Amino acid sequence: MVLEALTGVKGAENHPKKMIILGVLYVVVAVFLSSWIFKNQASMIMVSLTVFACIPLIYNTVKYEEGIDIKSKKNVFQTHKKALSYFVYLFIGFIIAFSALYIILPKAHVESLFSVQISTINAINSKITGGSLLYTYLLQIVLNNIKVLLFSVLFSFFYGAGAIFILTWNASVISAAIGIFIRNNLEEYALSAGFIKVATYLGIFSVGILRYMTHGIFEIVAYFMGGLAGGLISIAVIKHDFKSKEFKKVMNDSMKLIFLAIIIIIVAGLIETFITPILF
Repeated sequence: MVLEALTGVKGAENHPKKMIILGVLYVVVAVFLSSWIFKNQASMIMVSLTVFACIPLIYNTVKYEEGIDIKSKKNVFQTHKKALSYFVYLFIGFIIAFSALYIILPKAHVESLFSVQISTINAINSKITGGSLLYTYLLQIVLNNIKVLLFSVLFSFFYGAGAIFILTWNASVISAAIGIFIRNNLEEYALSAGFIKVATYLGIFSVGILRYMTHGIFEIVAYFMGGLAGGLISIAVIKHDFKSKEFKKVMNDSMKLIFLAIIIIIVAGLIETFITPILF
């Protein structure tokens, strides 16, 4: 397909920043098609179409990384850092595109397009505003993020590149939250000042992105680690005997990735609980 032909595994890993552009393109095409053809179900269809565009590249990357893992004598993070890097840039592309579309599209269209995401955010906010103590809130965040990590591992194990669905869905929810924050702040400024300066608009957009990505970037790295680990195990199960050295090495490295991902999730939870509220 056309989108699949835009880049290969080596191209993505050698030029990871270009994946931001590819991520934006995937989302824009998905939103256009879902809004045009599947208007009433666009909220989930746009996520699914974005995922479909990514699957060939992600699956080929996992296969490629499994082959590298067996031969590599470096630590597990060094071995897979190129793949993780381009995954993160791809996700950033999703965030930029979803957020920008949330802000620039008409309000009525946005509420329809992001209806499921908005409902999810409202449900999360209702739990957060329930008067929980700070450390209870931290525990809830960490446990919820570990659950998402587990889903990423399982989806990749059973469906190959399945973790990309979880991550694309998260990107759409985070983007809706960013869009809500920016729209609300722009409306407040417009009411008080009577107009909107370009500098103010860009400032609010930047703050909106930073507010969620300060801790979110750590969570995304962790989820991609989990997704890569699940994919590596899946390929190893198919290609190697359970008692072989190759299988044991892949399993060992995958467990290290998952363990490292859990540590990163805990760090992200601490940042979200104690640092993000101070900064924003």
